[in-house]
Amino acid sequence: MPFVGPETIERQNGATFEARIGANESAFGVSPVAAKVMKIAVDNLAWYNDPANFDLREALAAHHGVSSAEIAIAAGIDDLLGLTVRAFIDRGETAVASLGAYPTFVYHVHGFGCRMLSAPYVDGKNDLGAILDLARSDDVKVIYLSNPDNPTGTWHSAQEIEVLVAQLPEHCILILDEAYAEFMPDDAIPPVCPIHPRVIRMRTFSKAHGMAGARVGYAICSEEVGTGLDKIRLHFGVNRIAQVGAAASLTDQLFVNAVVKKVAEGRDEYVAVGQELDLPTLPSATNFVTFDAGTPKRADRILESLICNRVFVRKPKVAPLDRYFRVTVGRPDERAVFAERLRDIVREV
Repeated sequence: MPFVGPETIERQNGATFEARIGANESAFGVSPVAAKVMKIAVDNLAWYNDPANFDLREALAAHHGVSSAEIAIAAGIDDLLGLTVRAFIDRGETAVASLGAYPTFVYHVHGFGCRMLSAPYVDGKNDLGAILDLARSDDVKVIYLSNPDNPTGTWHSAQEIEVLVAQLPEHCILILDEAYAEFMPDDAIPPVCPIHPRVIRMRTFSKAHGMAGARVGYAICSEEVGTGLDKIRLHFGVNRIAQVGAAASLTDQLFVNAVVKKVAEGRDEYVAVGQELDLPTLPSATNFVTFDAGTPKRADRILESLICNRVFVRKPKVAPLDRYFRVTVGRPDERAVFAERLRDIVREV
């Protein structure tokens, strides 16, 4: 199993977590507007969901100022990543990403019999120049880049991304994973229009919208790319409740903005804790903060101790990122538990 969830760890340890702050889920719930329509949709669960995702596609198209043909919908970004690999990389061909980037993309690449080339992070950031250098090989078909990045939280400016796109080799498609877009500074998000024919921008309802359990993701892409993804997706993949909830959540930007504000406050708290305990933090434009433990061994010990003390967090496993551990912005009570346990642990490690 590529992803070990907190429920598995709870079963192994025989105890539930007091602070579930390791999977970058939202601690602030779902929009009440979305919750209301989702409860109503339960009455129609005997019916199949709309395989065209029509209402949600129309809502997303209007939200981003594109046509509905330029929106592809699937069961989360993880699903979209698998579809993209399946559609655009043949067995034996190659994809490029940062070494230690979001692992689900790598699972899909290897699972479909393809190769990975990886560029190491530099100072906690994706090395765009190194990624481009690797992508110039003729058998590289897809580049994966998350901006803001997971697992570090760092980001590149809109201008830097636009330069990357301008230099994109003609034989490559760029997957731009923007799962944390709502948390980014405004000047860090490239304009959606015009849509580049070889760039697939992926977004999710799992973070700021608080709907991780509903599994709804979408791509903003050219009509040609969208048609290619549509041909191979599981047409009943996004269930009825998820479709109506996501469309309703789009209408409640006051809720989303409030979540973004709460997350920013929580990030500031984590930075202060890091300063207090001499654990530097990386800049973050996400709903999590990455702490620098100094060495991989110390990061492992901190992680293990937090989990043993019923605080669920995660850490990267690949150098040079393995000196870090990553903590989701939780509710105020979860943040207090984390800070208290971390203070006790740091005294010992």
